[in-house]
Order: sequence, then structure tokens, then C-alpha cells
Amino acid sequence: MAKVTFVYIGLGSNLGNREDFIEKALVMLKEIPKVTLMRTSTLIETEPLGNAKQHKFLNTVAEVSTTLTAAELHKQLIQIEAFLGRERGAKWAPRTIDLDILLFGDQLINTPELTIPHPQMHLRSFVLSGMCELCFPLIHPVLNETMEEMESRLNGADYVLKADIPQVVSVGGIIGVGKTTLAEKLAKLLGGKLLLESYDTNPYMPEVYAGKKEYALDSQLYFLTTRTEQLNRDVLAAGQIAVSDYVFDKELIYARRLLDARQLTLYERTYPLLASQVVSPVLVIYLQDSVQGCLERIHRRNRPYEQKIELSFLESLDADYRRLFENWKICPVIRKQVSKFDCTKDSDLQDLANQVKYYVASDSLIANTHKQSKI
Repeated sequence: MAKVTFVYIGLGSNLGNREDFIEKALVMLKEIPKVTLMRTSTLIETEPLGNAKQHKFLNTVAEVSTTLTAAELHKQLIQIEAFLGRERGAKWAPRTIDLDILLFGDQLINTPELTIPHPQMHLRSFVLSGMCELCFPLIHPVLNETMEEMESRLNGADYVLKADIPQVVSVGGIIGVGKTTLAEKLAKLLGGKLLLESYDTNPYMPEVYAGKKEYALDSQLYFLTTRTEQLNRDVLAAGQIAVSDYVFDKELIYARRLLDARQLTLYERTYPLLASQVVSPVLVIYLQDSVQGCLERIHRRNRPYEQKIELSFLESLDADYRRLFENWKICPVIRKQVSKFDCTKDSDLQDLANQVKYYVASDSLIANTHKQSKI
């Protein structure tokens, strides 16, 4: 008896009567021998990928069961596309209908015609929301994460891998959470450039932590300029992987916590000019721990100027970081709880590094581009 496989298929249309094309594709899908259409997710309207100037898409995800092979099913989907007027052309071009195999059971397939799982489904909220509606506990066979977890990383946005920009991975989190340790280890594993905060070279830091407010603006401007130099788009090469132990956008968090009104006014005049020169991250790893745990870690590492940091200050920073990433849509965010993730363990670190590779435009991923139409 032939094995029955559960398959998830992404459908999209942005030409003509979009809903009608999707309905016709679903009817034709049901008529394929040895295929049973089980369920479909709610239709979602989305902007076209790649900032293309074209009509919005309607998208859905279909769950089917089949005894066909992936290659056999793929051929059937191409025939449906052709029958419904799909014209293959430029990447992300308008189309009457688009049918992509997202998952074929737990199979891993990599042929010139087909790659499964779909190599960029983890970057598409419109795909993952449909997957979650149908089966949120389902685990991605490569990333080993649930659909729900992967959807939470995107915060409702859709992303595209871009090889023509620096591939900056930023580690974020409050003081003492372990950002530098993780960044150092991750940069080594990924073979990337390491970008560290300039704490040790900032001549104003000890004065600020000693309570001398008149040095606060000098200290923040020092950090602002040095980080701008590190992340400057003229310094980092296209395609270059770099790992930083900070997220540039946190600059305003600290400025608003440490500067008085007059200093903040001056700072906010300077900030936009420098921020415009900075490369945005393609991925953020947001480390989280209890503020008490971070304070204990601060005391253990025993930097003299940090020993006066109070729990209330860390609590304020923690709330600021949570707000920062609550509506973050610059890039995907992988959240890691220190209680469940230990970057000093090889297994934890290697697992994270393997996942990071799927969020950066590395040569291996570009070479892995398949001939199945892109979502």
C-alpha cells in the first residue's frame, strides 16, 4: 500500500480576480488523482515582495494528503499554473496563480527542480500564519522549530534575503545578559567579523556611572560615533557576515535614560544624521534573563564602573527593550531565554548557528535557490 503523506502548499495570486484564481486552483487540486484536499487557511492580502510596484497578493495555505511523490505532485502543480495562465518570468513577477510546495511530510528534498522545505518559508509571515492556522505545533524539519515559534520571529512582516547588503547579525539585551560572550562565539562559528561595544575605550563611562551627569552626553556621543563607524555601510562589504554584541537602535534607549532634557535635545539632533549611515541588521538575537540574574552576572564580572548599577535601572532597561522589539519589523528576531539556552554549551551554540544561516544571504543559500516559483 502506497504511503500517505501530508503536504502543505502555498497559493498566491495578484492578477485579475485573485480570489477566483485561488478557488479554481483549489478545485483543480482536489481533482488530481491520489490527492485529497483536507483544509485551507484564511485568505490573507499582502504586499508584493521585493518592493515591486504591482498589485497586492491574496495568499492561502492548503493542506493535502497524497500518495504521489513530491516530484509527481510538483508536475501537477505546474500544470495547474499553466492552465490558469501563469506566465513564468522575472523573480516575484505578477502572476495569476502561484503554487508552491512548502512541506512534504518531513522529507528533505534538494534537486534542480525542487527544494523542500521551501527555503524561504520561514521568512514569510503570510505563509507561517496560514501554517499556524492549520497546524501550529508542526515542526520545521530543518530548523527544528514549530510554525508558531517561527511566525513569532517575524512580527507580522515578510522578509527577503538580500546578498547585496552586509549580513549583520546583532545580539541584543540588557546589561549583563551575556551578549558579548554569545557574539564572540557566534562570529567564530559563522566565520564573521566581530563588532564589540567600545566600553573599555570610552573615557567617560566611569564618570557617568560615578554619578557625574555632566559627562553623560559625551559618553553617549562617544558610543554613537564609534558604533556608526563599526556599522557604516561604507565599511562593511556586501555579503559580509558580521556579528555585533549590540543593536544600534538601543542608542536612544540609553540616551533617554541617562541624559537630561538639554543633553537629550542636542543628542537627538545628532542621532538621525549618524543613524542614516548605519547598516540595519538582517537578524537580531534577543537574549533575555531575569534582571536579578543579570545583576548577579554584572557583579561577578566585576567591572568597577558597573558595580553601582541598581536593580531598578535594569528593570527600566528591560521594559525599554521589550517595547523596542514588540513592534520590531526591521528583520526577524530570535528570542532566547538564558534559562533555556546556554551559549557555553556546544550543542546550544551549534543549533543557534545553524538556524542563523537560514536568515542570512550566504553563498550556500543562494546556490540552493530552486526552480520552483518563489513565494
